[in-house]
Amino acid sequence: MSRLREIYKTEVVPAMIKEFGYRSIMAVPRLEKVVLNMGLGEAIYNIKVLDKGVEELTLIAGQKAVVTKAKRSIAGFKLREGMPIGCTVTLRKDRMYEFLDKLFNVALARVRDFRGLSEKVFDGRANCSIGIKEQIIFPEIDYDQIDKIKGLNISIVTTARSDAEGYFLLKLLGMPFRR
Repeated sequence: MSRLREIYKTEVVPAMIKEFGYRSIMAVPRLEKVVLNMGLGEAIYNIKVLDKGVEELTLIAGQKAVVTKAKRSIAGFKLREGMPIGCTVTLRKDRMYEFLDKLFNVALARVRDFRGLSEKVFDGRANCSIGIKEQIIFPEIDYDQIDKIKGLNISIVTTARSDAEGYFLLKLLGMPFRR
């Protein structure tokens, strides 16, 4: 079992019950999944960019990335329906906890001028989305092997009912928020 999952069971659940007064352990909000998404618009012109993006996202997540295709055609972007334009990975259970542990304690610490995440990263349904500008903050990515700096989106989906519950849950798990 991962370290972060152990923290959830031993520290977070009792603290959440005390704070919000849940009657059952099953009512306590938990993490459902983490979705990593890398949009690669240049893949329209150069398909090698897509292969490299899939490879890097697979390294970061520890799970094979899936190529995403355009849902509709957009003439202004020279994009046709069905063209590959990005890649995504959905993490659940232990892989999700291991990834979040690495994100909170290693990767975000490597961001220049990082002062913590804003409390406005929540969407109103207690889910959290973070945009990362450079994939090189992850320890698996070798700086010498990359050809181009790419960004990625990280969405953390919880079962919490409100942003306050989601914020409290992620704060207890060690997510670095601004003070």
